[in-house]
Amino acid sequence: MTDAAAQPVTYDVVEGVATIRLNRPEAMNSLDIATKEALRDVVTEAAEDEAVRCVVLTGSGRAFCVGQDLKEHVQLLESGSSDELFTTVEKHYNPTVTALATMPKPVVAAVNGVAAGAGASLAFACDLRVLAESAGFNLAFPGVALSCDTGASWTLPRLVGRAKAIELLYFPSTIPSAKALELGLATSVVSDEQLSDEVATLAAKLAAGPTLSYASMRQAVNFSSSHDFAASLAFEAEKMNLTGASADHRNAVAAFVAKEKPAFQGR
Repeated sequence: MTDAAAQPVTYDVVEGVATIRLNRPEAMNSLDIATKEALRDVVTEAAEDEAVRCVVLTGSGRAFCVGQDLKEHVQLLESGSSDELFTTVEKHYNPTVTALATMPKPVVAAVNGVAAGAGASLAFACDLRVLAESAGFNLAFPGVALSCDTGASWTLPRLVGRAKAIELLYFPSTIPSAKALELGLATSVVSDEQLSDEVATLAAKLAAGPTLSYASMRQAVNFSSSHDFAASLAFEAEKMNLTGASADHRNAVAAFVAKEKPAFQGR
């Protein structure tokens, strides 16, 4: 068995909650090729696993993720490895963030430390972001003369509005947790010591909930962001018909009539 400590990304599933942990604390969980490949694969696995009903994305050590591993990036630039350098968005970042943003189950970012560049973008693609007090975001892209990636052009304006998104992208600085909460980048902020317990409680609640209902709401909100009102109503109707025919809906109505607490199976 491979030592988990040697893995750039760890993956565990317990009682319906999949925890994906970036595991390069010595490099502040920066994303080298091995880490990007591992992250893409485990996020895809979590998305496709019907036994997983909630996903938690977090980091080890004092950072959530500081984005691209610039040491490796410089080596690739100097070696002329253009294929590895200029295909990483299509091969790694895009499929990873697409799976995070579209999987049919809730996704929670447990932001344990600084999230910069693509690391911030990964957190923005999650449904909920619980931040430790010491955590923060930094849209670091212009500091290395790059455009934004990993979905930030789509997620950030939807969280804070276009004008504020442009400001944060043009003039990056670390946004502390309290400011992130004020801007709407954070769902909640807790003490560093409480982060694990707070996220575990939240994830357990989501994993025990009506997964098909959550997935349908997630999909409807995403759909409405790029469609007109009439099309969004039609999509809502499709999802209402789908959830209305689900076992969870039938069981929940029966439990309501019996004045009992429903037990959701996620289907």
